[in-house]
Amino acid sequence: MKIIIAGAGKVGETLIEQLSGENHNVVVIDKNAKLIERLVNSYDILGICGNAASYGVQMEAGVNSADVFIALTQTDELNILSCLVAKTAGIKHTIARVRNPDYSKQFGFFKNELGLSMTINPEYSAAREIAKVLHFPSAINMESFAKGAVDLAEIKLKHDNPLCGSALSEIQRKFNVNVLVCAVQRNSDVFIPRGNSVLEANDKLYITAPRKELVRFMKKIGIYRHKTKNIMIIGGGKVGYYLAKQLSENGGYNIKIIEKDFARCEFLSEALPDVQIINGDGTDRDTLFEQGIEKLDAFVALTSIDEENIISSMYASSLGITKTVAKINRVSSKVLQSIGMDSEFSSKLIAADRIVGYIRAIGNSDESSVQTLYKLVDGKIEALEFFITAEFEKTGTPIKDLKIHKDTLIACIIRNARVIFPRGDDTIQTGDSVIIVSKSKQFRNINEIFR
Repeated sequence: MKIIIAGAGKVGETLIEQLSGENHNVVVIDKNAKLIERLVNSYDILGICGNAASYGVQMEAGVNSADVFIALTQTDELNILSCLVAKTAGIKHTIARVRNPDYSKQFGFFKNELGLSMTINPEYSAAREIAKVLHFPSAINMESFAKGAVDLAEIKLKHDNPLCGSALSEIQRKFNVNVLVCAVQRNSDVFIPRGNSVLEANDKLYITAPRKELVRFMKKIGIYRHKTKNIMIIGGGKVGYYLAKQLSENGGYNIKIIEKDFARCEFLSEALPDVQIINGDGTDRDTLFEQGIEKLDAFVALTSIDEENIISSMYASSLGITKTVAKINRVSSKVLQSIGMDSEFSSKLIAADRIVGYIRAIGNSDESSVQTLYKLVDGKIEALEFFITAEFEKTGTPIKDLKIHKDTLIACIIRNARVIFPRGDDTIQTGDSVIIVSKSKQFRNINEIFR
C-alpha cells in the first residue's frame, strides 16, 4: 500500500521503520528539512518538506493515489485538519494522533462526523497497558484478545521456580492447569517451543490463557501477587494523568502523584480529586521517603527522561517494592533486560503497533484479516488475532492436517466465549477468533500462515 505519514517525530519514525520494513510505499511529510534528509537516507522512503495541512504539499506527496494518510505532528488540531484535507483528495483511510485530554471524549465524533478512520492517543494507550499490569502484577506485561476472553502474560522464571527443568508437555500434568506457553525468550534467543522444550532459569515465558486459569497457574508456581493498592506515580504528564484517572475510576487504589511543576500540580488537583498530588522532585530520596515509598505496592516512573525513570525504578526495587514500572522511549530494551528491569513501556511503540495492526486489517478487508496485533521481544515475535469469515480456506480441516509455517503456532481458538487450546482433531470454524503466535512473519490474513 501507499502510505503518507505527516510528522516524523518519535512515533512517526518508529512507524516509518515498521511499515517500510513490511514493503509498503511510504512517503513522509515534515517541516524539518534535515530530519527528512536523514530519514530518506536511512529508509527506503520518499520525503517531502512542508506543511502537512497544505493541499499542495499533500498533492506533491501523491495523496490522490495513496491508501492511508497518518497525521502524527505535534499539534492535535493540525493532525485533524491534515486528515480532513486528505479526505477531500479522495483518500479512504485517515488516522490522526490526538493527545489532548480535552478531546478524549470526542473520538466518536471524529469518526462518525468528521470521517476519520482511527484516532490514536499514545499516552492514553500506554496508560491502559500500565494499568493492566498494576491490576495483575504477577505478570511483567499483559495483553488481551477477543474482548478480554484470553490474556497473553509475560513472566520470568527465577532459579527457584518449579517450572525450571520441566518440559512443556509436563506442565498440565504437574499443575493441572489449562495454559499454553506460546513463546520463550532465552538470553537473546527467541523461539516457539515444542512439547519437549525444557524450561530454564531466567527464561521469559509468554503464556496464553483465560484470566482465571492464569491466576490458578501463577498461584501454583508461587509467583502470584495480589492486586496492587498503594501506588506512587512519578511525573504528572499526560501518561501520569491518564493512568491515575483510569485507576481512580476503577476504585480500590490509593494513588499519589509527585510532580515538579507547580502549575501542573494545580491542574492535576482539580482534574483528579481522588488522587493525592505532591509538588516535589520524585527522583529525590528524601522526598520519596517523606511520601512513604517504603509502604508502596507499586512504583511507576513516568517522567520525560528515560534515565531518571530507570534509575528511580531500580531504586524502588532495591527497597523491596515488588512492582516497578518505567516509561522509556529511547533506551534499548536489551539494556533494560541486562539490568533486571521489571516492567517497561514505550508509548511510541504501543501507538505504532496499533496503527500497523489497523493497516494489516484494511489490506485484506474481504478475508479473515488481523483484528489485534501485538509485537513482543523487540518485534521478534508477533501475536495476532484473526476473526474467521466465510472466505477462510481451511474451515473444518483438522489441525493435524494443516501445514503451518515454521515458527508459527495456533495458540488458541475462541468460540462462543469458550477458549480452546487446539489439539490435532480440533478444527477452525467460521465465527471463531484465532490467536496466532509467530516469529514475525508479518501475516495479514490467516490463510497466509499455511504452507
